[in-house]
Amino acid sequence: MTDPIADYLTRLRNAIKANHRVVEIPASNVKKEITKILFDKGYILNFKFVEDGPQGTIKIALKYDLVNKVSAIKKLERVSKPGLRKYTGYKDMPRVLNGLGIAVVSTSKGVMTDKEARELKIGGEVLCYVY
Repeated sequence: MTDPIADYLTRLRNAIKANHRVVEIPASNVKKEITKILFDKGYILNFKFVEDGPQGTIKIALKYDLVNKVSAIKKLERVSKPGLRKYTGYKDMPRVLNGLGIAVVSTSKGVMTDKEARELKIGGEVLCYVY
């Protein structure tokens, strides 16, 4: 697999389209940080890191609207790819849906949202957009 973050986003996207409640994804440190951000911002219900084997897995409970059965995540979009990396400074940090969505950024201080990176005045690699 050449792009594990794209695989992570695709597994989430496919589970949402199939209306699954829980999805299991192979773990890595970056994926764990992205999962924590999605939980903190209210895009997923819960998560659990399972340590089995050399790398472990992440179990993610997806969040749906009970009445309309619509997912809390409308779109997951990979921005920086292995073939074309996208880096940005804090002044040029992208705003997703005019601030309603989040951009996940990998910085020298760790993985964080675009708003946190702007506040700390640090740039980095834009991993994905979530809204």
